[in-house]
Amino acid sequence: MMTHVRGGGGGKMAAPMEVAVCTDSAAPMWSCIVWELHSGANLLTYRGGQAGPHGLALLNGEYLLAAQLGKNYISAWELQRKDQLQQKIMCPGPVTCLTTSPNGLYVLAGVAESIHLWEVSTGNLLVILSRHYQDVSCLQFTGDSSHFISGGKDCLVLAWSLCSVLQADPSRIPAPRHVWSHHTLPITDLHCGFGGPLARVATSSLDQTVKLWEVSSGELLLSVLFDVSIMAVTMDLAEHHMFCGGSEGSIFQVDLFTWPGQRERNFQPEQDAGKVFKGHRNQVTCLSVSTDGSVLLSGSHDETVRLWDVQSKQCIRTVALKGPVTNATVLLAPVSMLSSDFRPSLPLPHFNKHLLGAEHGDEPRHGGLTLRLGLHQQGSEPSYLDRTEQLQAVLCSTMEKSVLGGQDQLRVRVTELEDEVRNLRKINRDLFDFSTRFITRPAK
Repeated sequence: MMTHVRGGGGGKMAAPMEVAVCTDSAAPMWSCIVWELHSGANLLTYRGGQAGPHGLALLNGEYLLAAQLGKNYISAWELQRKDQLQQKIMCPGPVTCLTTSPNGLYVLAGVAESIHLWEVSTGNLLVILSRHYQDVSCLQFTGDSSHFISGGKDCLVLAWSLCSVLQADPSRIPAPRHVWSHHTLPITDLHCGFGGPLARVATSSLDQTVKLWEVSSGELLLSVLFDVSIMAVTMDLAEHHMFCGGSEGSIFQVDLFTWPGQRERNFQPEQDAGKVFKGHRNQVTCLSVSTDGSVLLSGSHDETVRLWDVQSKQCIRTVALKGPVTNATVLLAPVSMLSSDFRPSLPLPHFNKHLLGAEHGDEPRHGGLTLRLGLHQQGSEPSYLDRTEQLQAVLCSTMEKSVLGGQDQLRVRVTELEDEVRNLRKINRDLFDFSTRFITRPAK
């Protein structure tokens, strides 16, 4: 993804600009505000609705998506047309959380207890996953888009392989790669670390614990118990620290680089006084760390967003919003966000609400063109499924011949074995008769 850089003198390459993207549940004047992370300068505001918790996502560096609080649609803006709502993505129920794949190909949304997966290029709803028993509360992809993680109010965290989900047999319910059921109360937040399929995932819960998992093996690596419920969790890019937002307003820093190896530990504020950020007056709802790990961004129900220096634990900036903060995240600003003449490379398609598109009531698409290639050959060539079945039949036939040697050879071999069995039986009878005569022979 291209990023906007600040100009610098002397021919040196400037650092990418980091921005804070924030939303609150009141949104009287705007839905989302973007400000430069280090200077605090307001850059952009987007208007049109109220974004819910875990409901904000950047799509391919060109669109901003927001799941509307308590509503059954997702708002989409072009990054530069901030005053013009580009599209409403309609869903069959209230959207509880939202994310996009880093490669920009998929949109993932929690709708009640189900997970909906759309393909961005076509707008097709590819699959609906229904393995949670209560509302899905948070979703996130791994950095390489190969897996995604879902957490729900049913206390479950599920790790899904995108490839397995997309290639699943339609007659079978797709199964997650891992089911993590160690939490005992609803999941409040999750964070995927760096490493794609080798990433580690941090999860927080109302059960006052934060747990660290490994995607590749599914193992629980670490469980930290706190004195309060944990509402938000994140890690720095190097995964030296894990930051946990408490229900009473404190933020706790767990050092992973000093982790001695035991799987369970307790965080004791009196002993870890230098690891606590204090300033929020209500529960912390969202956390995010800058790329270099030096500053921490936090949002709270006390209607403020705070920027903290990680080393000193001091608050260096406070931004007051108009309602409880629902999203606050640090991003490298894509070039489209700060270039007024930028336009998306492709228009956003109509997103289908049902798996089979218009056959189930979706409105027909307007302004688009659908090409079906090879129509003159339809019916004359076998489908890929037919070819697969033919290939399987050939493989099975070849295997049978190689193992059994063909039916004719099999009959010959059976006859030979039957003759050998008859000879062995005759030898056995002769030995028995001889031994009987020898034992019963009268003594001289």
